[in-house]
Amino acid sequence: MISSKWRDIPVGARRYILYHTIISPLLIAWYMLPAYMLITGYSILEVGIVFTLINIISVPLTYLIGKAFDRVPVRHGLILIDALDGVENVLYGLSHFFLGPLMISLGLLVGKITRIFYPLYQVAEKLLYPKERLEEVFAWHMRLPLLSEAIGFIVLGYIFGVMFPKPVHYAWGFIAIGLSSVFTVMYLIKYLPRLDAKERIVDRFEFRFDREFRSILAIEALDILALYLAPEIVLINYMMTELKMSFFQVMLVVALSILASLPATHLSERISPKHRFKVIALYFVLRAGWALIMFLVPNFFAILAANIMAEFGNTLALPFYRSWIFGKVPSNKAGSILAGISSFERIIGLVAPFIAGALASLYPTLPYLTSLVLFLATIPILISLERNKNR
Repeated sequence: MISSKWRDIPVGARRYILYHTIISPLLIAWYMLPAYMLITGYSILEVGIVFTLINIISVPLTYLIGKAFDRVPVRHGLILIDALDGVENVLYGLSHFFLGPLMISLGLLVGKITRIFYPLYQVAEKLLYPKERLEEVFAWHMRLPLLSEAIGFIVLGYIFGVMFPKPVHYAWGFIAIGLSSVFTVMYLIKYLPRLDAKERIVDRFEFRFDREFRSILAIEALDILALYLAPEIVLINYMMTELKMSFFQVMLVVALSILASLPATHLSERISPKHRFKVIALYFVLRAGWALIMFLVPNFFAILAANIMAEFGNTLALPFYRSWIFGKVPSNKAGSILAGISSFERIIGLVAPFIAGALASLYPTLPYLTSLVLFLATIPILISLERNKNR
């Protein structure tokens, strides 16, 4: 397969990829929050309980909002995501100065409401990226934001892990990240098309809830549950509490893993889509290896090696996985179907943060053992799909 050049990608798709490149470093807030909660006195079990309660509150709305965006311009939803992200992070920052637990809970609730709209990212990709070159465009979708994220995580990780590691510094960092959403909202308004119903090219096929789509849901369920049982909070808790490492060392692991995965964005362009199920199966094998290492030998270098392996597999497989899902979803129903998948994921992972916190409170790396079993359970499904494809 010939590698796609940046200038060959449609303008709307390029602008959307650049948008993700701009916001990717700000995702460090996802790591800052559990670190902030731990250094301000929350236990790993308490953090898990809080995240679970907020999950329960947010579940019912996801499908209804996605269905509404079958008709409402998708850009409106992306703007709302950034605006709510800003409010969420400002609330985290304010928690240091007054009403700490209440402000964190409100921030988490706003964050969960925001994530209800996250299927719109996939809807935008479905509408903006040319389906005949989806894997190639997705390679760029991964490449530029990942590079931006890695550099941003190293710089910001050093700032909050070494130069300004106190809770008050985290608080001002949250507020600054929150206020930056003003600029990302302006970018969306100025540069992204509306993506309303009349702009959508309707695919000439009907959605079918067939065996292959049921396989997608089964794989989603196993993957989501496995990842929810070993979220960032487990890694952060282990490295900062058990290994006595700094937030900078945590972010160094994440950033170096991302950088090491960048070659996968080039490799994915050279693999034919006919090998889709093999590539996705490789991701789960690498994820299982990650979980095994994290359970057995989690020193700094083992953690780094395991995360490099997992991130490489994810970066390699995501274009093939997304193109598989998008190929089953007609454009005019993208909002409701993709939001339906997201609602399904939320139900599967509803109590996972609590379970992860409980397991980690018994033994810090126990959640990874559970994830290992779940990752391995996806392999027979993918083998079956590969065999049926070759018949």
